Amino acid sequence: MRLSRYFLPVMKESPAEAQIVSHKLMLRAGLVRQQAAGIYAWLPLGTRVLHKIAQIVREEQDRAGAIELLMPTLQSADLWRESGRYDAYGPEMLRITDRHDREILYGPTNEEMITAIFRDAARSYRDLPRTLYHIQWKFRDEVRPRFGVMRGREFLMKDAYSFDLDEQGARHSYNRMFVAYLRTYARMGLRAIPMQADTGPIGGDLSHEFIVLAPTGESEVFYHKAWEQDRSLDVDADDAAALQAFVGGLTADYAATDEKRDEGREREAGEALRTSRGIEVGHIFYFGTKYSAAMGLKVQGPDGSDVVPQMGSYGIGVSRLMGAIIEASHDDKGIIWPEAVAPFKVGLINMRADDAACAAAADDLYQKLSDAGVEVLYDDRDERGGAKFATMDLIGLPWQIVIGPKGLANGVVELKRRATGEREELSAEAALAKVAGR
Repeated sequence: MRLSRYFLPVMKESPAEAQIVSHKLMLRAGLVRQQAAGIYAWLPLGTRVLHKIAQIVREEQDRAGAIELLMPTLQSADLWRESGRYDAYGPEMLRITDRHDREILYGPTNEEMITAIFRDAARSYRDLPRTLYHIQWKFRDEVRPRFGVMRGREFLMKDAYSFDLDEQGARHSYNRMFVAYLRTYARMGLRAIPMQADTGPIGGDLSHEFIVLAPTGESEVFYHKAWEQDRSLDVDADDAAALQAFVGGLTADYAATDEKRDEGREREAGEALRTSRGIEVGHIFYFGTKYSAAMGLKVQGPDGSDVVPQMGSYGIGVSRLMGAIIEASHDDKGIIWPEAVAPFKVGLINMRADDAACAAAADDLYQKLSDAGVEVLYDDRDERGGAKFATMDLIGLPWQIVIGPKGLANGVVELKRRATGEREELSAEAALAKVAGR
């Protein structure tokens, strides 16, 4: 993509309303623009990152055996009355009456709808286990939306729902998602700690929040220092016993949100106990038959008797993850994107757009990068070099290739790695080979 033809409205200064780093940089780097309190338009650069994050989430859900579908954003209030949550959920739910006086709502979550869908289709134990998921926009009417996408009212979320014949199967589904979440975050360059958490309005007796440590986190968290090390995720997710042992080994190290603190375990941790602020990027729940029983979901068991399936739900904040990644990966110049989620892999800078030799060399390398399947943002604008460097550092692409008259005279270009600032001079072919992974 040529920057001269792209839509990238960057800002030199941070808007006054932005309080935390991710909010400031998302606005300055042209990722989003606020349209109302807690509601954002996703601009082209931000949309590319959002799609990258969603794709990693999708791939790890598929790997865990979940099946994708797509449910609507608007839901019937009658479904929520079946489960008993319509009046209990609270003012965060946006309730609407249509022109026919039917009560609907903008879904904050989908336990009721997915239960109704599965109830209408499942007949026997042969239809279980199943885990269904979608990636869809949600709305929760936060009383004080703030921190940009970290606490917005409209947000993109992956929510999955498991259906199992018994508790043992349901806990296996829970463990599969537990590991799938850790793999998802690791692929994005994040270390997320699974912490014992309150179940809140979802319900149930087993729940973990996945927390990324950050000074700007919304809540205080407590954990054993062992969680500061990278953990192996090499486990056979189809082997229920091995997976249970693996998850049990991980959770043997203490980690809890403020609502679920265990002072006894904290005393056991002693000097190894750590406290920090944290950003929630995922939440998983096992809640048994709370929804299936309330909404009349039954299947025929192996012996012919009716069985009420056991359920769990599993959420990842896809749009919130963008803010969390920026909080974890930035410097005073701007964002530092991990390659897996970067909007483009390479920023190609032509230092002299008015120089025919520079333009020809940059055009040629741009074409070769594109032909090699490398996503490249080509700054071909007639701007001064300092402005081009500032833009590339701000938007945080993993690699920068700089073409200028002096380097061309010596047969080299400059290659910069954004994460480390390391620079080297090499031939255009060598730079191409390095960023293309040849």
